[in-house]
Amino acid sequence: MTSGKVIITCAVTGSIHTPSMSPHLPITAAEIADAAIGAAEAGAAIVHLHARNPENGLPDQSPEAFEPILRVIKQRSDCVVNITTGGAATMTAEERLRPVATFKPEVASLNMGSMNFGLYPMLTRFKEFRHDWERPYLEGSRDRVFRNTFADIEYILTTCAENGTRFEVECYDIGHLYTLAHFADRKIIHPPFFVQSVFGILGGIGSHPEDVLHMKRTADRLFGDQYSWSVLGAGASQMRIAAQAAAMGGNVRVGLEDSIWLGPGQLARTNAEQVVKVRGIIEGLGLSTATPAEARDILKLKGGDRVAY
Repeated sequence: MTSGKVIITCAVTGSIHTPSMSPHLPITAAEIADAAIGAAEAGAAIVHLHARNPENGLPDQSPEAFEPILRVIKQRSDCVVNITTGGAATMTAEERLRPVATFKPEVASLNMGSMNFGLYPMLTRFKEFRHDWERPYLEGSRDRVFRNTFADIEYILTTCAENGTRFEVECYDIGHLYTLAHFADRKIIHPPFFVQSVFGILGGIGSHPEDVLHMKRTADRLFGDQYSWSVLGAGASQMRIAAQAAAMGGNVRVGLEDSIWLGPGQLARTNAEQVVKVRGIIEGLGLSTATPAEARDILKLKGGDRVAY
């Protein structure tokens, strides 16, 4: 990273954790918007958004679910908005793309491959559920593949090619970096790339420090100075991996999508708490955090005035 600034992304709700796991997980549009704005005020330059059914917390990838969240954030904050194309593993690529195709955000996430996405180990910790969808959703991940084939990835990239949306390319394993290189070689995606390395999801790369080093070395070899690197660690590895990556010149992602914890046995009450904690780590390393304007410059984004919401 040549800018000397660390970009903090906050993923405020996601589709991994279910409502019964934490009373602090944002569910309604108002809760998600407030969580995003709170994270931005705490120092996150980018907020990464999923939407949920306000009645039961089920992941909802309809544009209608995103619209009130986006409207409120735009009115109250200058943060960069990143809309998921990951949605949930139970959805098709067409379903998952709809909000990004509709609202044309500055940034959208894009998983760079199909993978086993194991959520079922969480059933050993969480036993009681308020909604009838939660247990089958977690248990079903034993036999569920998150699908993003080469055709799916190309469909998402080409559908958004004229929108000026840049992609946060989510790489859950080393092979995903090579898939990004493949699409770059074909000029279907163009630098500078924003590579988000994901550690600790069952089915992807682990969370050992050597895994982090291996991911960074491979990305450096494939993309040189044509990318910005960011990391997220799932669950208990969140802050440890953030600290390692920041010390290596990378950017970081936190938020209740990736971990509902602030520390051992301590639930995070807000997304902002995690942003404050990781900001302290960053500043403790003698580094500073990027503002939304600085993040836009580093990632060469089109600007918040060119979105469709």
